[in-house]
Amino acid sequence: MPTGAHIRLPRRFNVVSADEVAKLCYERFSQLPRRGKPEPGREWTLLAAVLQITRGADSHSVAMEVVSLGTGTKCIGQTAMSPTGDVLNDSHAEVIARRGCIRYLIQELHGAVSGRGSSVFCAADERGKWKLRPRVSFLLFTSHTPCGDASIIPMTDSQPQPCPPVTSVKGHEQTDGGGDLKRKAEESGEERISKQPHLEETAETKEEDRGDTEHSAVLAQTDGTGLHHQVSDIHRTGAKCVPGGPADPLQPGVGYHSPGVLRVKPGRGEPTLSLSCSDKMARWGVLGFQGALLSHYLQEALYFSTMVVGKCPYDQEVMQRALVTRCACVSDLPAGFAVRPPELLQATLEFPFSQAQTELQHQAGQGRISPCGAAISWCNVTEQPLDVTANGYKHGVTKKALGTAKARSLLCKSELFHSFLSLVSATDPSALPDSLRKAELQTYWDYKQASQSYQQAWQQLRSQAFPLWPRSDRNLLLFH
Repeated sequence: MPTGAHIRLPRRFNVVSADEVAKLCYERFSQLPRRGKPEPGREWTLLAAVLQITRGADSHSVAMEVVSLGTGTKCIGQTAMSPTGDVLNDSHAEVIARRGCIRYLIQELHGAVSGRGSSVFCAADERGKWKLRPRVSFLLFTSHTPCGDASIIPMTDSQPQPCPPVTSVKGHEQTDGGGDLKRKAEESGEERISKQPHLEETAETKEEDRGDTEHSAVLAQTDGTGLHHQVSDIHRTGAKCVPGGPADPLQPGVGYHSPGVLRVKPGRGEPTLSLSCSDKMARWGVLGFQGALLSHYLQEALYFSTMVVGKCPYDQEVMQRALVTRCACVSDLPAGFAVRPPELLQATLEFPFSQAQTELQHQAGQGRISPCGAAISWCNVTEQPLDVTANGYKHGVTKKALGTAKARSLLCKSELFHSFLSLVSATDPSALPDSLRKAELQTYWDYKQASQSYQQAWQQLRSQAFPLWPRSDRNLLLFH
């Protein structure tokens, strides 16, 4: 199946067509098997993808190829997190797409270290290090604004309102950041249809719905004369402010949220420990999206040159605040790291399985509209490119299989760590990066901490921009 497109660009070859990007991603999704996809007219999901951009030598053409695609709206609660790294904690589309891209990059590094070659990497100056080939870059596409800060968007009269007006904001203390419009999936055990999650949901495995811009309303307030006036509101996010910082005022209209703060993804009862996609993507703009493990092999961090958002409620200033401004002043970063925010673009094409499109296609008798319970990952790798999950595990597994390799997503920490260790084993000892020449490296935690430049950059980012970013529980990272 074709995954790329070659596009002739005008002399301003640095301009990427947002609509071409969106079209390519939607086509790639349509080519995937049906398993894990939403039921048309009843279920919706979000889509994200990483595209590899390769400029022609003549600087007049560019090849765009989808190398990783993800769908999903869910996140597991903190008690479902595993000390063996065998659960996929965050199944939001952007995170799925990024983790699938890590699988692709590991495969490309295998080709580089083995001498077979790579379309992505070439040898760098430092021993054992690699860098991007000239004219190669990466782009991130997401069908919807990222959850968290980027979704706190002012409404205008010209914008379609995705939810009906509400006339009260009372009772917000019982909501999950989005009032009574909180997204909830229909996952009622025996009533699941065949392509929905087959794993029996328990308090330990229940995933949490993504709450973002669909939690919006135009508030009707009454003045002393009894006349009603429409008051400007904001599209809301279900993501909660991290502990220790400003809280959401929960006031009517534009005063509902505190903008610019770190947020964790929402939960239905049980909190999660996953930071919002807005926060993670802002971090990628400084640390890169390659992560700590691949930083061992890379002379420079990998950054998204461009981010494209599909048709949805969108505000350029808010996106700039959420993904760029919060980290713009970070300094004193180690070599190989920089503040490299992406160019922000929006397409005019809407994802066919968005919530808005699903509501338009909904027919009587289909049941309540809900987010799809499954998450799909496809990436351009030779072995097992497709990975469909639910509740943090392989789609369709039984409770009996939990804790076995059969139940693990190919994107979970344990699987990505073992893929990385396979890369280390395939590297000639004389060509190993210096940071991997320590005999005491054993656990996932050890290998992450040994990526010293990455950890130094993370420390600078945390201290200067995100001091309230929750620290990972080391006990969840000590697996082999």
